[in-house]
Amino acid sequence: MKRTLMTASLGAAFMLASVPLAMAETTAIVGGVVFDGTGAPAARKTIVIRDGRIAEVGKDIAVPSDAHVIDVHGMAVTPGLFDLHTHWTVAGDPTDYPSIAAAYLRSGVTTVSDFNEAPEAYAPLRAWLAKLDAPHVNFAARISTPGGHGADWADQNTTRWISSPDSAKAAIDAVVAYHPDLIKIFSDGWRYNRMPDNTSMNEATLAAAVAEAHVKGLKVMTHTLTVERGLIAARAKVDSLAHGLQDRVLTDGEVGVIRESGMGEIPTLSVFDPDKWVHSSDHKVVANSVLFDNALRNVRKLFRAGVVIGVGTDAGMPATPHGLSTLHELELLVRAGLTPAQALTAATHSSAVLIGQDKDRGVIAPGLRADITVFDGRPWETISDIHHVAMTMVDGKPLYGLEAPPADGRPGWPAPLPAAKLVDDFERTDGRSSLDTLRTDTMDRGPDRTVEVSGVMPREAGKGHVLFMTATMAQQKTPYAGVSVPLSTGAILPVDVSAYHGISVEVRGSSCDARMTANGTVGASWSASLPLSAHWQTIRVPFTSLASVDNPHHRAWTGRDITDLEIGLSCAPGTTAWLQADTLKFY
Repeated sequence: MKRTLMTASLGAAFMLASVPLAMAETTAIVGGVVFDGTGAPAARKTIVIRDGRIAEVGKDIAVPSDAHVIDVHGMAVTPGLFDLHTHWTVAGDPTDYPSIAAAYLRSGVTTVSDFNEAPEAYAPLRAWLAKLDAPHVNFAARISTPGGHGADWADQNTTRWISSPDSAKAAIDAVVAYHPDLIKIFSDGWRYNRMPDNTSMNEATLAAAVAEAHVKGLKVMTHTLTVERGLIAARAKVDSLAHGLQDRVLTDGEVGVIRESGMGEIPTLSVFDPDKWVHSSDHKVVANSVLFDNALRNVRKLFRAGVVIGVGTDAGMPATPHGLSTLHELELLVRAGLTPAQALTAATHSSAVLIGQDKDRGVIAPGLRADITVFDGRPWETISDIHHVAMTMVDGKPLYGLEAPPADGRPGWPAPLPAAKLVDDFERTDGRSSLDTLRTDTMDRGPDRTVEVSGVMPREAGKGHVLFMTATMAQQKTPYAGVSVPLSTGAILPVDVSAYHGISVEVRGSSCDARMTANGTVGASWSASLPLSAHWQTIRVPFTSLASVDNPHHRAWTGRDITDLEIGLSCAPGTTAWLQADTLKFY
């Protein structure tokens, strides 16, 4: 039955609803065929929701007189979908938080896990998301090895680097202060036989990190793609693999080891699907097809053995758009051997189990959160019906489709914060700026990275403290080392600097290619050169001298969407460079 044939009857039903939704604390969803995620057969039932949670579910439930009634007239009603592996990054599709959130709601997704953010960003992002129409977002603290996957960009304020049980415990203790929802460990450095491997984590270190995380009540997922590393993860008591195993097909004995460990798998088939590159002439596509077939076969073997399979996509990576990839993942699970009903359960109840949220959501049952998706069709019978999302409800509120508020009235980007004149006098010795934001090192990317050390040190003649940075430049074409000073916590919320004329800094350092950069929202950057010497000088950088750098959307400078200031330099590969700075401010 197509939604287009229901428009008139549904509209009439909505006009007969007893209480406007905006005024109601009680909502009743009636007329739907409910797939509750528990394994029970789908059946026509009424769902009563009070204060964002499911109060009653059943065939013969009386609708409360004060309820707002949503008549879904034979449509399919399921728990909200999960995506346990996403990256909310400006390099993804879409690129910004409000648009990413909307993409998931359009796809019926009500809970996601984001593996992209630095812990410093959790608090401002949680506050922002609370004001958006958005799914629930679980933030994962990132841990890798020196030279490991995930440690090839940003600094240790984003991804902690560990190589021993002691450093593992210290890393967990450090990130726990930010209240992450789970831990993501990059334990496997295998690079798909297409590029040199990164480093991998030894078993003792991984086991220590997992044990400490469990003491803190946190689930652990690992970036693991090879069978050998999957078995190490199982022995280390990892809760779930954040990718499918694909270097070879598991033996029956290896499947048994994983099953007995209780570890689950989130295959992320969408990100590896070679059909995305069907028009490519690259020989790597052929290799991808072999690895992908291994991944499909391993999903089938693990699922049939009783291993819990969840849904995740690695959305935000190339050709893996947010929202749509989640729906495609269910289709790929069916291709791997699950039935449509089993794939739908993987995307709901099983995913909730893997991240320890099954007592709160993941099935349609009394007491649980009213995260609900309505489909036009029967996705537990025909998996392609998963694309026909008619309504997405989060905490009992319709946020997409039927009964959702108009899109043009929804919150989006917050108003920019006013800029303080002084950004940093570098007097604090705890790594934070005068704005109480956490400074970060901004080295180049890749497995061979510039080695950078920064901090504060006494200035000569007792003149307080200065920022120092020393770096050994990587063997890259344009190695780089820098320090970023966020203008807002975690460099998340935009700041309006347009009341000023430019940036002023006292600085000295190596006479190579130095520059001042103002970074903005959604990956925009504007930069100007700094003529450094070994002697202190005050340099003023007018905003009019800033040129756009790697600006993905070709945004013109307005000064109303700036997130951080960055000072850095690029010197010859293999050389050592230094920089000192003081009194960074606007003028």
